[in-house]
Amino acid sequence: GGLSLAAKPPPPHPAPRLYLATPEVDDPSHLVSGLPDLLAAADIAAVLLRLKETDQRTMISRIKQLVPAIQNAGAALLVEGHVELVARAGADGAHLTGLAALEEALPSLKPDRIAGVGGLATRHDSMAAGELGADYVLFGEPDAQGQRPSTEAIAERLQWWAELFEPPCVGYAANRDEAGEFAAAGADFILVGDCIWTDQAGPAAALAAVGHAIRKGYAESGQLKAARD
Repeated sequence: GGLSLAAKPPPPHPAPRLYLATPEVDDPSHLVSGLPDLLAAADIAAVLLRLKETDQRTMISRIKQLVPAIQNAGAALLVEGHVELVARAGADGAHLTGLAALEEALPSLKPDRIAGVGGLATRHDSMAAGELGADYVLFGEPDAQGQRPSTEAIAERLQWWAELFEPPCVGYAANRDEAGEFAAAGADFILVGDCIWTDQAGPAAALAAVGHAIRKGYAESGQLKAARD
């Protein structure tokens, strides 16, 4: 007897937030001065710092220059690769490529820092990353040759993950339309990089436009679900 609890709708999944990847950073001063405005232009959860390869001391000082501008805006600073620099520079975590890199990095990052992972070619790899303890999985980024799956394939992978697994999933959006589609597919975060920095309207306007596309895609997905139920 009584009402089944199973009939209760699941809590609404919040709108995805942005994850901003920097261009490859050599001299960070330009970024340091521009970041506060950018971080105010949209709902940015985290910044992925791509560092130009040089000696460790220089890279640490470059990360340290960017930490306050990002953390004061309430965003996390993740470094692409370079796990050994994260704690020393006061960054929040690292983004790793592939399962082996994730596995190797986890002992030095956990439990205090974030370990995110991309470069997951198969569903099996994605599930293995989740089991290892990745804080998020990224789908859709270009590989070393610049190739990436189709928008549909990425959206399908995000949807599959979002429905079945606990850790957040991130969709790499090459443009505004993809950002909207990945938001509709159930991504928790949308990673944008080059499309922001190369936009003729300037990065702040580009971020605001992507933020709008995300909210629209997210709202439409909610209406579609309601219509289907």
